Amino acid sequence: MSITRLVTVADAPTLAEVLRVDREFLAPWEPVRDDDYFTAAGQRAVIRADLQQHVLGSKLPHAILDESGGLIGRITLSDIQRGPFQSCSLGYWVRASHNGRGFATKAVREIVRVAFEELGLHRVQAAVLLHNVGSHRVLDRNGFMRFGMAPEYLHIAGRWQDHAMYQVVRAS
Repeated sequence: MSITRLVTVADAPTLAEVLRVDREFLAPWEPVRDDDYFTAAGQRAVIRADLQQHVLGSKLPHAILDESGGLIGRITLSDIQRGPFQSCSLGYWVRASHNGRGFATKAVREIVRVAFEELGLHRVQAAVLLHNVGSHRVLDRNGFMRFGMAPEYLHIAGRWQDHAMYQVVRAS
């Protein structure tokens, strides 16, 4: 059973509610967001922009679903590059009530399969905050290998933070 699917504009109210409820939980792992981001209108704008990039082939924005089909997070392949690179970046989050229950591991496994089998990509990269132990485990379980550390890589929680760099390469 699939636990991810393409996100839709109709998901905006649910995503906004989940994000509002889990705002403090997600804050250490996310960029600082203005209040509009946590509204249905803000999420509609985010989803529309993501879907436009999807049509152009540079992003694959998915929702993460629980056993009953409820929306519990997002997982996205972004910066999809073709040509000799054939790679993308992975990002995801799962709501607090479902955190630590294997949903992220399953969603990452599923989206990596899509990246390799359906999109024909060669490599998926992920950047993880050094102190995000849970995400390090998720990537390890999915065959990602750590290949370095990027100092001050992303502006998260209001400051530039170091990230561990991971990748998984399609088996030849």
